[in-house]
Amino acid sequence: MPTLIIIGAGAGVSAAIARRFGREGYSVGLIARSPSSLDRLCEGLEDEGITASAEPADAGDLPGLSEALARLAGRLGGCDVLVWNASVQRPGGPLDTPVETVQRELSVNLLGALQSVQQVAPAMVEAGQGAILFTGGGLALEPFPEWTSLALGKAALRSLGLSLYKELAPKGVHVSVVAICGKVAPGTAFDPDTIAQDYYRLATAPKGVKDREVIIQPQGSDVYYNDPGRKHAMTTLPPAHVRLSR
Repeated sequence: MPTLIIIGAGAGVSAAIARRFGREGYSVGLIARSPSSLDRLCEGLEDEGITASAEPADAGDLPGLSEALARLAGRLGGCDVLVWNASVQRPGGPLDTPVETVQRELSVNLLGALQSVQQVAPAMVEAGQGAILFTGGGLALEPFPEWTSLALGKAALRSLGLSLYKELAPKGVHVSVVAICGKVAPGTAFDPDTIAQDYYRLATAPKGVKDREVIIQPQGSDVYYNDPGRKHAMTTLPPAHVRLSR
């Protein structure tokens, strides 16, 4: 049975991804800080007939995260697909956010992802198959000062994902950065079930180098959602990089 592990699991996109893969016969592993939230997620998946297991860990506690990932992969029998969905979303500008805050939050926004990939990738390379999917965001493509730490983390995560694609694609392991450029909510252009379909497609039928990054920005959605008051309209470039998701 193939396995999916999601780090930073929550009730939105993560739960939708877990359901999408679970319906296709994947065993699902979940890692997040809150044991009670993990219990609810597992119960919901099991109610749908999906095999689910969880390990609580803080994505910024690198030793604890490594141990949780090892336990979970051991219980499930490996990790065929890794999804990194953890982040710290705390506002703060570049002139007033302490360096120590950015350093601490990079443990979640970047370093945990790097460590987790280093932990699971060798087995994927040995098998000649697997997928690693990072949840990115529009701040990596057009940052705004109110979200300095998160923007730095997403930009670094994007760079890591593209580098990993170049390293691992020739070895049979697909890596994608999925930039969700909007606020996720059911029944909207950013419906989690629709987004989950992109993750499943990338993990099971990647199309090559063009799919090393998928920017989810449906036509008609607000490309300046990180600046709803248009405070930075005079210093923001139109997002020429945006392409429509499938």
